[in-house]
Amino acid sequence: MQFYQDGYRPGDPDIRPAAPGRRAPGTFPEQVDVLIAGTGPAGSVLAAQLAEFPDISTLVVERREAALELGHADGVACRTVEMFNGFGLAERLMREAYWVNETSFWGPDSADGIARTGRIQDVADGLSEYPHVIVNQARMQDLLLEHMANSPSRLVPDYGLELIDVSVAETGDHPVTATLRRTGAEPGADITVAAKYAVGCEGARSNVRRSLGIKMQGDARNHAWGVMDMLAVTDFPDIRLKSAIQSASGGSILLIPREGGYLVRLYVDLGDIDPGDREARGRFTADSVIEAAQKILHPYTLDVKEIAWWSVYEVGQRIAERFDDVLPEDRGTRTPRVFIAGDACHTHSAKAGQGMNVSMQDGFNLGWKLAAVLQGRSPEALLDTYSEERQVIAQELIDFDLKWSTAMAAKPKDPANPDAGGMDAAERQGIFTQGGRFTAGFATDYRPGMITGEGTHEHLASGFPVGERFHSSPVIRLADAKPLQLGHQALADGRWRIYVFADAARPDAADSRLAALCTFLAEAPSSPVCSFTPAGVDDDAVFDVRAVLQQHHRDVEPGDVPAFLLPRRAPLGLIDYEKVFTADAANDIFAARGIDRELGAIVVVRPDQYVAHVLPLDAHAELAAFFAGIMRAPALV
Repeated sequence: MQFYQDGYRPGDPDIRPAAPGRRAPGTFPEQVDVLIAGTGPAGSVLAAQLAEFPDISTLVVERREAALELGHADGVACRTVEMFNGFGLAERLMREAYWVNETSFWGPDSADGIARTGRIQDVADGLSEYPHVIVNQARMQDLLLEHMANSPSRLVPDYGLELIDVSVAETGDHPVTATLRRTGAEPGADITVAAKYAVGCEGARSNVRRSLGIKMQGDARNHAWGVMDMLAVTDFPDIRLKSAIQSASGGSILLIPREGGYLVRLYVDLGDIDPGDREARGRFTADSVIEAAQKILHPYTLDVKEIAWWSVYEVGQRIAERFDDVLPEDRGTRTPRVFIAGDACHTHSAKAGQGMNVSMQDGFNLGWKLAAVLQGRSPEALLDTYSEERQVIAQELIDFDLKWSTAMAAKPKDPANPDAGGMDAAERQGIFTQGGRFTAGFATDYRPGMITGEGTHEHLASGFPVGERFHSSPVIRLADAKPLQLGHQALADGRWRIYVFADAARPDAADSRLAALCTFLAEAPSSPVCSFTPAGVDDDAVFDVRAVLQQHHRDVEPGDVPAFLLPRRAPLGLIDYEKVFTADAANDIFAARGIDRELGAIVVVRPDQYVAHVLPLDAHAELAAFFAGIMRAPALV
């Protein structure tokens, strides 16, 4: 992390100086740029991104009277930890969390009990430098809320306010009208707020979705599961391992150890329910969930000492017909003004641990796009890509969740009667293993479009597939020999990343393709940096260009690299020495990510950490053309 750019300032560097012109405490705005309804996973990530831009007025409303204290989601995919790193929160998250290192599998044995049938590594080698972890949703949201409050925007939610209706006018600078209502004991008159954009992140019963007339499509599966966070004493040996348990009676448990060393969550199979019986779920009790768990775990015992939280839910998969306010027949004639994210647009079972993770990625996808449009850096058409990209991902999640929840609920296969159906332990373990990339959060592959290029030159850096997330790797920073993860240097600040992997020539050689690219970026009128960076700001305010050299870090001096890679920082003109890296001899990024050593490569990465393009180092015109379709020239002052 960098600080002191504006001069020496004592204190916690995570608490950045407040920007001028913020809303005064106790006041309420009549107009805002962005209104976010809900502080759940999607809303918290979206708000944390927008908090980075104090020139964008953001209002966050939450119907609860205070921040969430006990969340119901807990599984945190590796990809989500990578995203939290962009906010500087990954290390804090991992310190508190339970790490899911291995998963064990249990099935029926000949003695009418259960026996361990397998044990696998939870996250395959090479998927991520971060683990799959478990931590309460409320703590994750606390970290994001703290980040917002410490940002230059000093953004904090307004609690006790529910968005009850939203409408969109055909014209006007603030065409979205939102009606808010106090949820406290003495509700006052409704409050009306005008916004340029609004986002409904208020869960499965979203009033924003209802106001837009968007329907949810899908079905319930008429199968009940109990979920319970408990403190218990047991002789089950894998109580601190994630475990998929299938009993002889046909019932199943998914056991998830929780943070803190003692807490554990059980998803307990309660069987099919009558679709015509509306009261069926309500007749389950905490005792009946515990009794079902004890029966499945036999011959092992389970003595529950305290219940932190429990519920019964019905498995179902539903997805919204669209993720914004634009009707299919109007797509392309107007740009969206209202969006839905998270559970407001996709719901599914909890056992695959994807709901919170995919919801957060919704917010991460939308936040930088709203900022780019509001700041005039990109055309409004950029906002069409949110629904275009995230609806596909949500449908893939629904399809995966159906397969996953079916496997969890399947009865054990009877060896004496194989035609009766069911699933044996090996088949269930195989489904878990095959789904590992999805549950780790790495199945997303954005299709070519406005902000994702074709894979024509992907062979130059085969370990960075276009459309997939940028996969970090170790490097050595040239100036101070510090070993780092390259991907960890990118912040959630709305900037595009251009990673320049150097060719074999030294950076100060006459034939260096790296040096030629830096000259183009620094001086050519068609350069994205020259074309789209506003006057009066740092040269890397829009594009964060970083280089990775092939030479050993002791064989190159900082003065050997192009001056473009040693930018000056306003207001003191200090030199930024953190743009240039070399390969780590112990874990060479060029070998690990399949980068062409002779030719090098440009890897363009979107602000949400997904690879947008791979190009040759001399593809100056192609690089310029790609950004010409995404960016707007800054307004002349």
